[in-house]
Amino acid sequence: MILTVTVNPAIDRNLTVDQLVFEDRAYILQSQETAGGRGINASCVIHSFGGKTTAVAIVGGETGQRLKQMLSGCGFAVDIVEVQAPTRINMNISDRHGLTIKLNEKGAAVTPEDVQRIEQAVSRRLPEARWLMLCGSLPPGVAPDFYARLITNAKQLGVKTLLDTDGEPLELGLEAAPTVVAPNQQEAERLLNKALLTRIQYLDAAERIRMMGPQMVVLSLGSRGCVGAREGQVVEAIPPRVDVVCPIGSGDALAASFTWAMLRRDDFVDALRWGVAAGTASATLPGVTFASFDATKKIYEQVQVRDNPR
Repeated sequence: MILTVTVNPAIDRNLTVDQLVFEDRAYILQSQETAGGRGINASCVIHSFGGKTTAVAIVGGETGQRLKQMLSGCGFAVDIVEVQAPTRINMNISDRHGLTIKLNEKGAAVTPEDVQRIEQAVSRRLPEARWLMLCGSLPPGVAPDFYARLITNAKQLGVKTLLDTDGEPLELGLEAAPTVVAPNQQEAERLLNKALLTRIQYLDAAERIRMMGPQMVVLSLGSRGCVGAREGQVVEAIPPRVDVVCPIGSGDALAASFTWAMLRRDDFVDALRWGVAAGTASATLPGVTFASFDATKKIYEQVQVRDNPR
């Protein structure tokens, strides 16, 4: 079982508009609300691929009850921790040409008692897990070493971990030496305090991050695929060209598919191919929508791998 943790979930309000142009109006063509948050998204992908997953998530307020209702029919186990802080609403806007804007609320503050109950929920589920995915931002009130503590607990039980976050939680999480860390390009740039513009810089960045603690790094690069690093090896997984409709959520699909594939075969390079395939296939769909296993498999067969031994 793959256990996902989403401490700062959201209701995603997804708008498709005719065009996004500075200082001009846009007309809404389609609007929908979905359950959001990186860990919840990851569980959705894993479940659709036939994997077993449980999602731990917090909900609060009226929006939290709406999120809880959305998750009631998701098909996988959800361990809900109810808090007073209202669940946030994020807004994703994309036009017909693939231009996208993502607007996220920070989330309301949770209490120390809430944090303790979240940790207890994760601890209850850990013994039945093979992988623990720690995904997304932390709301106010959660200490930045929260993920680091969970990584340490998981390691004591022999559970592998994937960390997918940003900022100080990422820095402190790296010190706990997770199995995998999965930043996107912008998160890696903030971590390294350096712009990443060229292929050589991507390769070096993945290796530098690996030297900061994790066993493996999966650096996602959007339409350029990803760079994976482990001891002695840096690998590029390069997707085919596709028509991008909405890239939001593609990184979540990549991390989820990578973890699913690692659990399935424990083959790092093959898992990178699956991750890039899921992210690429999902980017061809409108809104925050995740590609099916069959659609992902078609892209998987076209993903190229370039090995760079170190």
